[in-house]
Amino acid sequence: MSEKKKCDPRVFQLSRRKALKGLAAGVGVLAIPSPKASASVWESFFQKHFKELSKEDLPKVLARMEEQYSREYGRPVTVKATPHIEGVKFGYGLDLSRCVGCRRCVYACVSENNQSREPQIHWIRVVRLNKEKGIDLSEAEHYYNPREVPEKGHFYLPVQCQQCENAPCTKVCPVQATWRENDGIIVVDYNWCIGCRYCMAACPYGARHFNWRKSRIPTDELNPDTHYLGNRPRPVGVVEKCTFCIQKTREMPGRYPACEEICPVGARKFGNLLDPESEIRYLIENKRVFLLKEDLNTQPKFFYFYGS
Repeated sequence: MSEKKKCDPRVFQLSRRKALKGLAAGVGVLAIPSPKASASVWESFFQKHFKELSKEDLPKVLARMEEQYSREYGRPVTVKATPHIEGVKFGYGLDLSRCVGCRRCVYACVSENNQSREPQIHWIRVVRLNKEKGIDLSEAEHYYNPREVPEKGHFYLPVQCQQCENAPCTKVCPVQATWRENDGIIVVDYNWCIGCRYCMAACPYGARHFNWRKSRIPTDELNPDTHYLGNRPRPVGVVEKCTFCIQKTREMPGRYPACEEICPVGARKFGNLLDPESEIRYLIENKRVFLLKEDLNTQPKFFYFYGS
């Protein structure tokens, strides 16, 4: 095999498609979908990678998904594929001197991004740390449950996908189901993910989550405004993650992630790193900033800082 062929990512994609076709042939002998459902099932099964979909194919795929989700949840659901905005690279800031550990960001994220309620999946984790010991993750408490926050002698560190510039997760995916978009958001094609969980093992922030069962979202709690690469309902057996609320933030100007909007103390900041006049740039350039696990050279676009 030539060196060029070894490095060509399409080699993996074609291998995956051939493998799925072989599997489908075997499974088809055991269980053939009903005529009513077969068209949608097989179209979804053999759907191309998102980046391979043509301008003609993409609207058809989105329409099929909208029909599927609307039927499943008994209410109109939209699925969009809003592309990145030129001249924008998203960055996130979190003021550790303000965060009170209330976890409102966690549940706003769950609601906005259609995360499963049973089994429970959270894209954001908030850990409690001892002020005297500082940021020592070996001492972090993930399941603190006080009656009131903030607690004396403690501070809080929310952790979610860091949208790394040098993301380990994208490098290990054997089928290229996850990649970094031009606006800096790491996305997943859930129709292409094979659930191998290599990305989970590679992520040093524990920011990826495997969907062990079909997501259970009450119909009246479903957010019907979805994005193909973001908060659309995920199938069983895929790995999901934070996308900076891609379904909202790509509708700029003036749209922010749900966690930023809900924070009662203004600890979260979001904006365009390429805009020298943006608040996020000001904070990075004028506050005491640190990156989580900076020594790993993942180059996160999530910046922790001390505002006071």
